[in-house]
Amino acid sequence: MTATTLSEPTTFKQRWMAGLCAAYARTVRPAPGAFGVLSNAAPRRGKVAVIIGGGCGHYPAFAGLVGPGLADAAVVGDVFTSPSAEQAYRTARAVDGGAGVVFSYGNYAGDVMHFGLAGRRLAADGIDARQMIVTDDVASAPAERASDRRGVAGDFFVFKALGAAAERGDDLDAVMAAGERANAATRTFGAAFDGCTLPGADEPLFTVAPGSIELGLGIHGEPGMRTADAMDAYELADALVDQLLPQLPSGDGRVAVLLNGLGSTTYEDLFITYGRVDERLRQAGLTPHRPEVGEFVTSMDMAGLSLTLMPLDDELAALYDAPCETPGFRLPAGGTLASVGDGPAREDGPVSLIALEDTDASQGGVTGRLLTAALEAVTEHEDELGRLDAVAADGDHGQGIVRGMRAAVAAARTTGCEGDTAHDVGTALLTAGTALADAAGGASGALFGLLLTETGGGLTPHGDAAVTTEALADALDAAQRGVTGLGGARPGDKTMVDAVDAFTTTLREHAGEPVTGAWRAAADAAHDAAAATADLTPAVGRAARLGDRGRGSPDPGATSFALMAVAIATALEEEK
Repeated sequence: MTATTLSEPTTFKQRWMAGLCAAYARTVRPAPGAFGVLSNAAPRRGKVAVIIGGGCGHYPAFAGLVGPGLADAAVVGDVFTSPSAEQAYRTARAVDGGAGVVFSYGNYAGDVMHFGLAGRRLAADGIDARQMIVTDDVASAPAERASDRRGVAGDFFVFKALGAAAERGDDLDAVMAAGERANAATRTFGAAFDGCTLPGADEPLFTVAPGSIELGLGIHGEPGMRTADAMDAYELADALVDQLLPQLPSGDGRVAVLLNGLGSTTYEDLFITYGRVDERLRQAGLTPHRPEVGEFVTSMDMAGLSLTLMPLDDELAALYDAPCETPGFRLPAGGTLASVGDGPAREDGPVSLIALEDTDASQGGVTGRLLTAALEAVTEHEDELGRLDAVAADGDHGQGIVRGMRAAVAAARTTGCEGDTAHDVGTALLTAGTALADAAGGASGALFGLLLTETGGGLTPHGDAAVTTEALADALDAAQRGVTGLGGARPGDKTMVDAVDAFTTTLREHAGEPVTGAWRAAADAAHDAAAATADLTPAVGRAARLGDRGRGSPDPGATSFALMAVAIATALEEEK
């Protein structure tokens, strides 16, 4: 039995987080009303709050790096999926000490969207919230586009700098400057020997052919950027160092070193590899400063490792050496830092998690029925959507969209909106979209959730009038603008926008016709557009980093949108 089979996927996140907080209650506690972990030393009045986060599957990142001297809190999404804006907002509110908040996370579309939205909500509450996005992975973009790089194991160095600066009492601008300084100096390159397996899955997201190795991999189960012949530990150490040395910024000769295991690489193998890394760095005139060898940012049970280097000066060295105490990493200073903060965390009430099975299928009116049809369609194709997503990403789209749509249907059934007026349909969609984004997380959760909420927002002003094709077209036009504004994709970029654009364009062409027929025409157009994405090269998001390796199969987001649109068309025809 492997670690990935110990818990079924729907409860994986809840159960391991509960166990973490039970085991390390001396240091951390659950966030009230959110999937987050708080330091027992937070909130502290007048201290900048550092909140880190991302999907689970990377322990000790992110929840294991919470505690005095490092992060004040971590907000956790499902496996390899960003946490939702709602979860990030609630977690940040719980540790805000009145001096501002810094969100820090890797550069992935879903994280950027959801943490950004959470920051906007905090700003509306009068809380200054900043975003420190980590971009250390040299394999994911060239130096001239360093801001496009992924955040991988270098997360640890940036989080450490932020946490140390906040702990010593720096103000918000100074804490951000410390994080930016660490991020600008940090470089990472990694390799995989075999793929990782999601909880509940029978097969890994990808496999590495015998006698080969994947170089330049990410931490979400993505395959590497290049396949090479298998190497021994010293040859691999040379490959990692050779990749990083030319890209290192200047320092004072000291360099922080992190040799990070990705989940199933033995510590013995890590130490063998580090011996050669140390030798190579010293030959290059660099002195390894307090090197760390172990697991810091993993990828479930992936076999592989990564090397992270951060050239130091006195300021970065002071931040790196500052004491901290967390479940996953401790740097003592003669005594424990696990003290209690100024008082209990602020509570914003429990998260509303309505289970679909606890709702009445006869409730929710026409919106509930149509969303149920959409849910059934993506549930039937969940495995296929996962396989499509695994071609160039992390393989979780099927699970995520089903999880999100289950929450959307449950929300629609409990709104009390039983009518078919524009107000009732719009209100149900607003509630369903918020629930979808919160439950699904990730970029898809943010975008599909926004699509529903913006459509709902466009319909509600029509009040008790019937939903017309023209009103739907106007609302969906506005929703598409919201999606493109948030995600940055345009038609032709090989995303869900290709299917959405075909749908909205066709619906507009049929604006004077009854809804049922117009929707069918639009759904058929979305279906064709989704299939046509197989011939496109991805231009934005995580898949874009693989270039032509992303061609040959349709986009999962476009496919799931088309599946749901066609299912709703059939349900509308059956309603007549």
